[in-house]
Amino acid sequence: MTAEIYALECGQLTMPLKIFFEEAGEGVMRAPIPSFLIKHAKGSLLFDTGLNEITRVDPKGYLGERLAGLMEVHFGPGEDLQSRLERIDVEISRVDYIVNSHLHFDHCGCNAKVINAPVIVQQREWDWATQLEPEGGYVRSDYDTGQDIITIVGEHDVFGDGSVLCIPSYGHTPGHQSLRIKTESGEYVLTGDACYLRQTLEEFALPGVMHDRSQTLASLKMFRELQDRGATIIYGHDPEFWPTLPKAPDRIA
Repeated sequence: MTAEIYALECGQLTMPLKIFFEEAGEGVMRAPIPSFLIKHAKGSLLFDTGLNEITRVDPKGYLGERLAGLMEVHFGPGEDLQSRLERIDVEISRVDYIVNSHLHFDHCGCNAKVINAPVIVQQREWDWATQLEPEGGYVRSDYDTGQDIITIVGEHDVFGDGSVLCIPSYGHTPGHQSLRIKTESGEYVLTGDACYLRQTLEEFALPGVMHDRSQTLASLKMFRELQDRGATIIYGHDPEFWPTLPKAPDRIA
């Protein structure tokens, strides 16, 4: 079997360039915040759920002054995940799974709205995020929602037929994962924050935010190998690449 991929934009964040590039100087980048709907004969899943709507009205109260002070939020009415899905006639309550690449606030902000879906996350990411004070970027109310949590170790075949695979891509956070998808038109890899930009992969231009440098490099090498074997890489926050992707209701593949 194969799957279909739909891209959804759930706001944007303007952040310092040094977050995206280890050796950057001054300057900022306005980056898209994506979510992806995957349709399969056995069900549907969301790969990441974008920003929480609280960021629109109270970013400091939600993120804390330090984190909120690093960014500018661009998140208008109708750009949240639920509104994006409604426009393509998908009921958020009927989505079968969430796969979180990791548990930073811009990747799991609408988990709680996908009320009937269990969340698939790497065990090491869950362990890190649920300790008393994980490092910046984690907002516990986004992911500690009372939903069922399916913790996995390593690769995980979501629908049992090899078409949608969670693949470890550690480095950005302790338990980051990406999604490898087989479609009728070929294989695609949703990298999440393991590869922010096309330039990250083409030049191994490492980001300024890394939990583990060697694991970040290993993940990039894995993406390069998959790309060399024919996979299409979909970068996590690339403001130049993102406009070239078809957006729902059109499908990527």
